[in-house]
Amino acid sequence: MIYGIGIDITNIDRFKALHNPTSFIKKVLTDKEQAELAGKSGQRAYEFLAGHFSVKESYSKAYGTGLGKKLNFQDIEVEYDDNGRPVISNHPFAGVAHVSISHSKHHVVTQVILEGD
Repeated sequence: MIYGIGIDITNIDRFKALHNPTSFIKKVLTDKEQAELAGKSGQRAYEFLAGHFSVKESYSKAYGTGLGKKLNFQDIEVEYDDNGRPVISNHPFAGVAHVSISHSKHHVVTQVILEGD
């Protein structure tokens, strides 16, 4: 049974204009995600950061709490399987979290579906 569906669209250029990217990255990305970001550069790094931010926004909408007191960025971790498919590997929902990420030159759109009993 579907528990919740969340969708988000984020402008990638917004991340290029961050005044304190290190602080933002530490707030939004887990240690594992930060390590993966460190291996990327240029546009690909911005796409990665925007994509992970957007996934976490989508997840919070599907979960029904938004980001804040009950759920924060560090509660959600995105990894990639051997085929490059994004997987939400760490999250508070007891069921399954399905995720999709798509990029254009300036935007990333994500969708999360939470499925449980």
